[in-house]
Amino acid sequence: MFTDYLFSISRYAVLFLSVVLLIRNLRSLLSGKAEPETWAYLRVGEENVPIQHWESLIGRTRSADLRLFGEGISPIHAVLKRTDKGRWFVYDVFSKGGVWVNGKAVPVSGTNLQHGDTVNFGGSCVRFLNLSTEQRQRNEQKRTGAGVRVNPVVSLAELTMLQLFLLLQHSFSARQADMTSIALAFATLVVLEWCVYEAMRLLDRTGFELELLAFYLTTLGLSVAASAVPEDLYKQILLIVASVFLFLFSGWWMSNLKRTNAMRIPVGILALALLALNILTSDKINGAKSWLEFGGYSFQPSELVKVFYIYVGAATLDALYMKRNLYSFILYSAACVSALALIGDFGTALVFFTTFLVISFMRSGSLATVLLAVTGAVLAGLLAMTVRPYIARRFAVWGHVWDDVYGAGYQQTRSISATASGGLIGKGAGAGWLRGIAASDTDMVFAYICEEQGLIIGLCMIFSVILMALFAVKCAKNGRSAYFSIAACATAALMLVQLALNVFGTLDLLPFTGVTFPFVSRGGSSLLSCWMLLAYLKAADNRRGASFAVDPVNRIMTWEEEHGVEVVSWGEEQAAAGKKKSL
Repeated sequence: MFTDYLFSISRYAVLFLSVVLLIRNLRSLLSGKAEPETWAYLRVGEENVPIQHWESLIGRTRSADLRLFGEGISPIHAVLKRTDKGRWFVYDVFSKGGVWVNGKAVPVSGTNLQHGDTVNFGGSCVRFLNLSTEQRQRNEQKRTGAGVRVNPVVSLAELTMLQLFLLLQHSFSARQADMTSIALAFATLVVLEWCVYEAMRLLDRTGFELELLAFYLTTLGLSVAASAVPEDLYKQILLIVASVFLFLFSGWWMSNLKRTNAMRIPVGILALALLALNILTSDKINGAKSWLEFGGYSFQPSELVKVFYIYVGAATLDALYMKRNLYSFILYSAACVSALALIGDFGTALVFFTTFLVISFMRSGSLATVLLAVTGAVLAGLLAMTVRPYIARRFAVWGHVWDDVYGAGYQQTRSISATASGGLIGKGAGAGWLRGIAASDTDMVFAYICEEQGLIIGLCMIFSVILMALFAVKCAKNGRSAYFSIAACATAALMLVQLALNVFGTLDLLPFTGVTFPFVSRGGSSLLSCWMLLAYLKAADNRRGASFAVDPVNRIMTWEEEHGVEVVSWGEEQAAAGKKKSL
């Protein structure tokens, strides 16, 4: 009797802590107004217009970051760009009126800007005013720091408690022989998340909400693995550790945008090579050739290619807003999606295509381009259904799974029944029956969680991913760099589409495509890619002391300061002018 009460308490505790964690992160990530950073100014007449992005589009169009309205100003006239080292450059984007700096025409390769330079945009003269490191420090102190509204230590302690209660649930349902591996797996995860938090603190990073959400979802995925395949838990925890390491490595890599941009072509070639290797060497399983085998271990290249695809698509810094880049990316996207079609993984192909739409629109701002791409995709989809009959069968089963519960609708009818049988609070970890169904811990993991942990926690899973996506959109508007903004929004779109296909496909609200749930579905390839994608979201976080892709302001030196060149900022210049006038 006592054990029954303890088991019930653990179920309610996991539910309560899940809701509290979600609310705390929601409050921390989405409450408060956006606070853009200021990196320099343009003196336009008597007004100082702040420059709030590392790449700013200048022109008459509404989408321009800095709008000028002179007669010689083109809709898209120029681009103002800042490097990692703090150097500023101006580029003429094929304007009609031209761009001059201190009376000299700006070449195609751009011109370096110094504090006080006069810039002529098609007859409209402005002055570039740089900020010193001290001024930027003062500005940063006025912005709200990450982790101020909600203490991340308290949230992390709550997550640890949730993990202990989940472990308690498994202790009642798992075999005694499996408890050692289950306990070790949960203990390793707890130590790992606290180590990551301490590492962030050592790097002066105070924001930890995105990592908390990812660790929460990973915890639910670990619970699924402990229930479904406890004999593979050592492998699963090693994959989790490797995923977190790749997350940290990706953040360090993106801290140098010059290096990031320079590697986009090799990364793109590597992605296509992986897909080609997949096509040529893998065997067909369930109608698709999605897996590669290495030394007894299976690997899904398309999961890693997701990361590479966004990496290549977002790397537009050298020639921002030039159409030839967009056309090259369209060809690259077509090659990736065509390879996935040959592999037979049309669920992942749909995820790629949606990501392409987001990237192409953010790069071009052209709805016509997006509509053209959608039309082409529809035609390609109709062609695929004629060439691949099993795809047509999946569409035929959609909405009719109960007509053939022992055939085409076998998996979905079981997942729907398991979701309903779990109710609001679930049966407890390891107490469900869906684990006996093929792919229940991967493609139907939402139903798996709903049966064991209840619908409320299933919804917490969904809203955790949605919260990440909403935060990415919030950060994109005031993003430091176009690379971070595009990569974050593309990642958000990819995760949302993947989430929708998994959940709605499981419940027969969409065709069943076999796409995994981010962070939760069991499988090393999916987990590795999700944590690497999380690095894009983390890099785009523009709150003070949050992003690991940008050094804190007290560490940043401009190129002039680093090389001993004296810089007089516009504020100091104005103060000196006022003092001279008073004398």
